Order: sequence, then C-alpha cells, then structure tokens
Amino acid sequence: MRASTAEPGRQNDPVATILLLHGPNLNLLGQREPEIYGTTTLADHVAATRAAAAEHGFAVEDLQSNHEGELVDAIHRARDACAAIIINPGAFTHSSWAIHDALAAFDGVKVEVHLSNPNAREAWRHTSVVSPVATGTIVGFGGTGYRLAVTAIAEKLGA
Repeated sequence: MRASTAEPGRQNDPVATILLLHGPNLNLLGQREPEIYGTTTLADHVAATRAAAAEHGFAVEDLQSNHEGELVDAIHRARDACAAIIINPGAFTHSSWAIHDALAAFDGVKVEVHLSNPNAREAWRHTSVVSPVATGTIVGFGGTGYRLAVTAIAEKLGA
C-alpha cells in the first residue's frame, strides 16, 4: 500500500490508493460454482478493478486471504495508507466481527461487494456483519460490482 503525500482521496493526490480485499475461497473464482460466481477469475476481477481505478487516478493494492487475521491486518495497515477499501469478504460476511471492527476503525470509504446477491440465496447468507460499517454495499452485478464500487468511491472522494 502506498502512502499518500496529501490528504487521502483528494484530487491533487496522485497516489490515492484503494485497498481491494477478497476473503475465503475467492481464489477459486472461475472454477468454483461458475453458475453462481461466473467464469471470471480473481486475477481478472483485480485487473478490471485496477483499470477502473486508474481512470479515476487511483492505485489499487489487492489481497486475497482465506485467513481472517490476515484481512484484519491489511485493514489496519490501510488506516494510514489508503483512501478507500473495497471488500468482498466471502463467507466472512456473515460471521466476522473482527473484520467488522477493523473496518469500523477505518475512516475512509468502505464498499462491500458481492458477485451474487446473498439476499436471493440461502437464508444464512442474508445477514452481513460487514454492511453496518460499510459506506455502501453492491450485490448481484457480477464483476461489474467492482467497477461500480470504484465509481462510487471516486464520487464520494470528489475525485
């Protein structure tokens, strides 16, 4: 994550960074349940997010982890280095109070993204412990959700 030289997210800050986080099993995108998540790989989603961010003058740092603490540590590091976070927490969406608390301590824009619409799936997927601390949530639009998240961040930050 690159530290900004000016206030994070300001138009005059050429290195404002978005942290892109992916939770458990998302490393299997393109292979796992393509009827739900599509055939696009994680690397493809990251590349598309980078391209969208570059159009708005943002850099992107990304991390996928199957380990909750690694995601929490990345969120903590972002507090001094990033203007915004886009997070697809995967299964941690429904259970990780640690990620909830870490995001609550991050003052920048936070966008929760899900490729599928959890509310249209099994009942246990209907609750997100991340949503209450997110600036906004984008669900059900597949990979387009990442581009929408970048656009929302740019508008929130006035970039």
